[in-house]
Amino acid sequence: MVGVAVGAAAKDPAPRRGGAKARALEHVKDRILTGGFRGGDLISEGEVAAALGMSRTPVREAFLRLEAEGLLRLYPQRGALVVPVSPEEVRAVMEARLVIEQFAARSVCRAPDPARASIVEALDVQLGRQRAAGDDLRGFLDADRAFHTVLVDAAGNPILADVYSSLRDRQLRMIGESAVRDPRRTATIVEEHTRIAVAVGDGDVDALLDAVRVHLSGTVMALGLAVDTPGLLTAD
Repeated sequence: MVGVAVGAAAKDPAPRRGGAKARALEHVKDRILTGGFRGGDLISEGEVAAALGMSRTPVREAFLRLEAEGLLRLYPQRGALVVPVSPEEVRAVMEARLVIEQFAARSVCRAPDPARASIVEALDVQLGRQRAAGDDLRGFLDADRAFHTVLVDAAGNPILADVYSSLRDRQLRMIGESAVRDPRRTATIVEEHTRIAVAVGDGDVDALLDAVRVHLSGTVMALGLAVDTPGLLTAD
């Protein structure tokens, strides 16, 4: 287990609305999802409390909540271990994403030209946000989520859209960790998203299916995990 500093550099830039527990929960969860706290890091109530300028009690409550969500594992007198992303979790999430996003790709390519043009416009908005994000990884990840949500929502299947939405935190964490592991990953994601948007505009279903597959494969490979997911490319 690796200890990690959460002192002055990790302090919130501005007070957040809500109670102390909500602030602590948001702070720790946000850092886990964006790779600030990585799998295997050991964090303590005292360090987080000091970083946020609060007592340990709300931090302890936040840790318990995150343990229930499967993001932390608590060790009395030692701290909280950030649970690593497992190959099994990556495989399950990517299989679900592949099914949903390829369904969406086929549906979108059947849409009339004006409808596809509107979808491309919405995708371009999120691409612009990603290009402008710079070092703001959380802003980049929010735009990434919104980009894919545009495509999935456009398919017009609310049940699949709900399932996709339920993967949100897992997706954010995997993309965040891949970006921390490979600093070039955010630029590559923008290129992959651009390819997706172009294929939507062209109504080219084969190109869009391939672009989605390449994009999801890139995230798996950037995580550096041995994951055999049918339909995705894998590292040699």
